[in-house]
Amino acid sequence: MQTHHGILEKLAARKALRPCDALALAGKRFHFIGAGGIGMSGLAQLIMKHHAIVTGSDQMTGEVINDLNETGADIKIGHRPENLSEQTDAVVISAAIKEDNPELSLARKRGLQVYKYAQMLGRVMDRYDGIAVSGTHGKSTTSGWLVHALKNAGLDTNFIIGARIGQLGSSFGIADTGNFVAEACEYDRSFLNLKPKIACILNIEQDHLDYYRDEQEIVEAFTEFARGIRPGGALIANGCDPNTAKVINKLAAEYPCITFGLDKNCDFYADNIALAGGLYSFDVYQNSRLLGPTRISLPGRHNILNALAVVATAVTADAQPEKILRAVPEYTGVDRRLMLKAQSDQTTVLDDYAHHPTEIRASLQAIRQRYDPKRIWCVFQPHQYSRTRFLLDDFAESFKLADITIVPKIYFVRDSQNAKQQVNAEMLVQRIRANNSQAIFISSFSEIAEYLRRKTKPGDLIVTMGAGDIWKVADDYIHRLGRDR
Repeated sequence: MQTHHGILEKLAARKALRPCDALALAGKRFHFIGAGGIGMSGLAQLIMKHHAIVTGSDQMTGEVINDLNETGADIKIGHRPENLSEQTDAVVISAAIKEDNPELSLARKRGLQVYKYAQMLGRVMDRYDGIAVSGTHGKSTTSGWLVHALKNAGLDTNFIIGARIGQLGSSFGIADTGNFVAEACEYDRSFLNLKPKIACILNIEQDHLDYYRDEQEIVEAFTEFARGIRPGGALIANGCDPNTAKVINKLAAEYPCITFGLDKNCDFYADNIALAGGLYSFDVYQNSRLLGPTRISLPGRHNILNALAVVATAVTADAQPEKILRAVPEYTGVDRRLMLKAQSDQTTVLDDYAHHPTEIRASLQAIRQRYDPKRIWCVFQPHQYSRTRFLLDDFAESFKLADITIVPKIYFVRDSQNAKQQVNAEMLVQRIRANNSQAIFISSFSEIAEYLRRKTKPGDLIVTMGAGDIWKVADDYIHRLGRDR
């Protein structure tokens, strides 16, 4: 694999703020359809910093909408044509907005420029020294970790991440600097809209097979993403991930790569790894030179790799290594990533976003190490019919570290009616049982919460798992326990 050890010196000479004359913001009126989404709301806040005028709409009110309106936006509840002002210059839509949306239909009729969220994010990133964090797994955790570390190292940064970071108080942040960290999603090739100064690839696996033909096409998309790095920039890549290695090997010499991993051939690597109390400590090396010891407060061996990605990216962005290593243990994660919801003498309740077989295995292993429960009850909500069908056998295998798996109906998003007819939750339960693991299908969330209330014993751990709204089961179960007392 090609590496480039002199990239740090080259990056040190870069300009703090990269001007962009492709998209004017000041005084322009942008209408956000679906403004209440995590990414959309952060993007709206960020362009208002550049003196853009923001209007928009969403189906439901809430804290996010209230914050936008208090900041100076004008967000209406409900999608109606009259929400779209005659003075609107461009429209920004979330991924959930369909072509028959009345506001979008009117915008098309008027011939307005329409940006998907990722397209607008890319245009805004052009104004900054962007850092884009990509990968099949760990994007939100690592992006939030990186922002936390940079801030603690004295490098304030703008950021937009697909999950709320408790320690930062939000999923987005605005700073008076030229730094910008964003999560880069591969679905719909949306990350190709981002042209960062530094790109990070955590890992590459099969996913989103409702969009991609196969694993090779996914690797090709990540390669194209890496080729979008600006001149003088760098790729930070997992040197131990087979598919990421294919990306590195495809890049020409003008795309310098800095690797991280558990192998000493990587530019940044961990050694002397020790596990105590379910959490890891280790020494971090750069090009065989000891940077220093650190530890992580997030369970799971996979988070060693995420921490190394943070260190490698932050050092490449000119942060002082010793400050980054001190900041790494202080990070406690993002919402819905092995999130502790409740703990008592009887049970521990966690909530986790894992929705891919690799993530499920990693989370269950981390739970075993961190909590050492008598039994793990995993309440898993499959996310998308297409993903469940394509990865059915992998899903079935991934629950071996759970003692009992409860599966409700599949969460419906982006799927066709044809996809719904080809697989269901009962089929997944049958496959899990065929792998000699206990599994139960229970249709409704309230039935699951009541079943858990009756069946759990002291020392048990319950984890709700999935990218949908399965967290409601954890909340309901905790409520029922409180009611019993």
